[in-house]
Amino acid sequence: MTSLTGLARGVHSTVVKHVPVQLPGERHKPSVEIPIAGNLPFIEEIYADYVRAPDSLAPEWQQYFESLLNGDARVTPQFVPSFKPPGLFSAGREERAETTSAAGLQDRVSQLIRNYRVRGHRMARMNPLGIQPAVPTELQPEFYHFTEEELNTSVTSVVLQTDEAMTVREIIGLLRDTYCRSIGVQYMHIDALEVRRWLQRRMESTRNRLELTRDEQLRIFTRLTDAVTFEEFIRKKFIGAKSFSLEGCETLIPLLDLAIEKAASQGAKEIVFGMAHRGRLNVLANIIGKDPRQIFREFADDQKLPVGHGDVKYHLGYSNDWTTSSGAKVHLSLCFNPSHLEFVNPVALGRVRAKQDRTTDAAGERCMGILIHGDASFAGQGIVQETLNMSQLPGYTVRGTLHVIVNNQ
Repeated sequence: MTSLTGLARGVHSTVVKHVPVQLPGERHKPSVEIPIAGNLPFIEEIYADYVRAPDSLAPEWQQYFESLLNGDARVTPQFVPSFKPPGLFSAGREERAETTSAAGLQDRVSQLIRNYRVRGHRMARMNPLGIQPAVPTELQPEFYHFTEEELNTSVTSVVLQTDEAMTVREIIGLLRDTYCRSIGVQYMHIDALEVRRWLQRRMESTRNRLELTRDEQLRIFTRLTDAVTFEEFIRKKFIGAKSFSLEGCETLIPLLDLAIEKAASQGAKEIVFGMAHRGRLNVLANIIGKDPRQIFREFADDQKLPVGHGDVKYHLGYSNDWTTSSGAKVHLSLCFNPSHLEFVNPVALGRVRAKQDRTTDAAGERCMGILIHGDASFAGQGIVQETLNMSQLPGYTVRGTLHVIVNNQ
């Protein structure tokens, strides 16, 4: 079927001279010459009249439109592009003929895999309120016009970095398990190909699931219980006191526990923490190992402290040794916290770099930093981006930092 845009293209490409025009009711008047290429709206109006009542036009116009239509039925004029704008992640796909060939199926599967890696986090169930996110169109199998037969067809995809043949249905299941459950991942913006491939191998081979032993599960449960109990005690015993509670984010404690255990198993001997106020007391008690009785005395103001310390419970640092489940020793240090939110970040990383230089740890394998941020301050505080900008400078790099962003909704 011919579109009006096609007719317009025909006008621009074939008419290069003035065409005599006789308007309806003026068949006996002298013809009027109008430059067609410069009057497309006028042409559209005449074509609309031609569709509605062709006999109302001069014979010259009737003949012209009939020659352009080539015998096709007249189309209702729609003054819009005759093509459908391609989607952001499917540019040009709809203009290609659908094919059931192996090459065509492989192409659609490759598009599916890339779109899940780029947009899969939009489907991840990360909202603690239980609100289910909408499924992006390009993550639905229907978007790729897979037939039931194709869903059960085995394909080998080099993109998935596996030699094992899987059906299209199994590939969709793998991608959803990896990117669309309770872990959302954004990494396709990384320029370094080897880094992206390394992440893909680690995540897709395990479907982003850590198999925990019975002892590890009990350890997580114990840490979580400790965190909840601490917050409940503070809330009940020190009513109205400013505590910057970790309530809603108690999983931070078992997360740090597992991070320390993992770092120690890979050779880390020292870990420097930098964090803001929220959750600081809980981390001091349940991770760094500060005596809870001392924390409670600070709440009761039983200690005589130097003038100028202010709300010292949220600014003072602490250090202690951590004994891992395998018996290894790791020295933990929580930095004294400047009052202004994220300004502790360069302080903590400067301390990490000093320790690395002092112990000739050029590869950054024995001392590492962990920075704990609030969700709003991580996005809004300029010092965070400035610290990240310095991460690869020879004089400042610490060869990698673990960032934990705390969001209690």
